[in-house]
Amino acid sequence: MEAVKPRYGPAEFAQRGQTLYEQKVRGHVTDEDKGKFVAIDIETGAYELDSDDYAATERLLQRQPVAQIWLSRVGDRTTYRIGGCPPMERSWS
Repeated sequence: MEAVKPRYGPAEFAQRGQTLYEQKVRGHVTDEDKGKFVAIDIETGAYELDSDDYAATERLLQRQPVAQIWLSRVGDRTTYRIGGCPPMERSWS
């Protein structure tokens, strides 16, 4: 399988991903989904949710083989953490 090449610059990629998360995903997640990964195709809006980042992206690629994937974590400002600092609480509003 050939690697998918980025079709957007970093700023536009991030803006599209965050906008789709706010518009299409956020209203469908619950407290039980907090900490799960959400993989979003920034072109189609299709997404997958899973506690494993690899599983979420692979399921999305099965449906959208050339997906431009924005990966986020429900309830966190960042997808990954480095170091031992606990995550900051984030409100759902």
